[in-house]
Amino acid sequence: MSKRPKPLEYEIPLNGEPSNGSLAKAPTGIVGLDEISGGGFPRGRTTIVCGGPGCGKTMLGMEFLARGAQQFNEPGVLIAFEETPEELGANVASLGFDLKKLVDQKKLYLDYVYMEPSEIQETGDYDLEGLFIRLQHAVDSVGAKRIFLDTVDALFSSFSNEAVLRAELRRLFRWLKDHNLTAVITAEKGERTLTRHGLEEYVSDCVILLDHRVRDQISTRRLRIVKYRGTSHGADEFPFLIDNTGISVLPVTSSEMRYKVSNERVSTGIPDLDEMLGGKGFYKGSSILISGTAGSGKTTMAASFAEAACRRGERCLYIGFEESVDQVVRNMKSLGLNLDEWAEKGMLVHEAWRPSQYGIEMHLVRIHKLIEAVKPQNVIVDPITNLVTGSAQKEVYSMLMRMMDFLKGRNITALLTNLTNDGEALETTDIGISSLTDTWILCRDQELNGERNRCLYILKSRGMAHSKQVREFVLSREGIRLVPPYIGAGVVLTGSSRVAQEAKEKADALVRSEEIEKKKAALVRKRSALEAQIQALQMDFSAEEQELDRIIKRQQASEKQLEMERDAMNRIRSGTPEPTTDSAFAKSAGDPK
Repeated sequence: MSKRPKPLEYEIPLNGEPSNGSLAKAPTGIVGLDEISGGGFPRGRTTIVCGGPGCGKTMLGMEFLARGAQQFNEPGVLIAFEETPEELGANVASLGFDLKKLVDQKKLYLDYVYMEPSEIQETGDYDLEGLFIRLQHAVDSVGAKRIFLDTVDALFSSFSNEAVLRAELRRLFRWLKDHNLTAVITAEKGERTLTRHGLEEYVSDCVILLDHRVRDQISTRRLRIVKYRGTSHGADEFPFLIDNTGISVLPVTSSEMRYKVSNERVSTGIPDLDEMLGGKGFYKGSSILISGTAGSGKTTMAASFAEAACRRGERCLYIGFEESVDQVVRNMKSLGLNLDEWAEKGMLVHEAWRPSQYGIEMHLVRIHKLIEAVKPQNVIVDPITNLVTGSAQKEVYSMLMRMMDFLKGRNITALLTNLTNDGEALETTDIGISSLTDTWILCRDQELNGERNRCLYILKSRGMAHSKQVREFVLSREGIRLVPPYIGAGVVLTGSSRVAQEAKEKADALVRSEEIEKKKAALVRKRSALEAQIQALQMDFSAEEQELDRIIKRQQASEKQLEMERDAMNRIRSGTPEPTTDSAFAKSAGDPK
């Protein structure tokens, strides 16, 4: 049997050193950006970061500098043309970066160059010699390896001569390259070009376009690597988030599914459901979808799974989009589930926010960050249906597919709930992700005789034997029970109808039992009568037998007496004397005398 070939592995050089002759790169330290860029920005070359106002250009450049100084021991220089160092320091303090401390440690050099367009016009000829002198001083002061210019548009805002602009830009880029500086330069986006002048993107080695768009009153930031000389890179649009920890870029899922699978099984938290799943529950690291109408018990099943996970010592992340944390905790206490206990122990992390709070990609970024921070073994998203609000179905499908790949790659068991509307086909989902999940459980309401009752069945569970039976879903103070419903006459009876039918069957069974007992008693009486008759017959037979025996004995005695008399008569006739009594007695006794 031939062995399966080992898949090729793509590794990112985290230290930025070239491997196999590839381009040397300087890692940015920004979550996700190094992954999609294949290791970071080109080392010793220039990267242009362009985009409209508010898209995060300055924040990206500042984080590149700060993380370079903190994580990679690469001092940096900031040359600002629009905001003072103090203003920039206050802005990035919200991201957790202390620029003043880095300056005091000689890891950063901050400089502000004030450019007044009217003064530049009055002087006539203009070149960058003065700027180069300031740059050289700044670089030498800290031994800089990185430099950030924010923004280059301020240098040439008063010039319309394209030849001069191109020449000075080339001089600037050449100066940075000659000094082996890994440079990030921000530029405003033009109307029909990537940058305002339309020149920077041509002379730079790497161009990153940032975009801040709003659709249906929901904002989303996206990043795209437009150009990267000398290396392969992700060319798609990637969502990114700016929060109190900095920038996080969310890569698109890998096109190859290489994650490992586990044969270990984990409990669903419902013993009856475990029994339906071969008596063992879900596969660890698998994806589970629980769909159903409102009030069918989806959240209760999710909470039961979370409680069981915490009980066996696994951390669980619960993300809710419909109910607040306190509301879920209160509701589950009525079923005997105390989620507060596990939250206090740090085993359960419960987060809730409105789906309209972010764009669809931002939800994914936030979920990624929560997973990285909490490091759970189990993740619950309740429900995924709300993510459709304000987003196209294709976007939601893509987001959930990437999230499920992300979870599978870390062997995290994922449980997702999905709301279906009453009247629509139940064995479908709005988003169409049922085919991506490993186990699909459907909860539905069964209406009969003016009563609605919950039912549950397993549509699929890959890789394991599972029950195909419809079970009634009963909620009580003791938790969840799955009761086998009564099935008869082509209809499934649940609730009071099932109870009534079971009572009727018990009554019928009792009547049948009584009839059987009556018949048994009659048979006993008949048996007794028969046995009495048999005994009487046996007694009659014995009496007749004894009488016959007496008759036989009398006959034998009579015959003997008759024989003796014949003998006596024969002796008399022959003259033989009568034997004495003793002789006669001896003869009769067989005495030879």
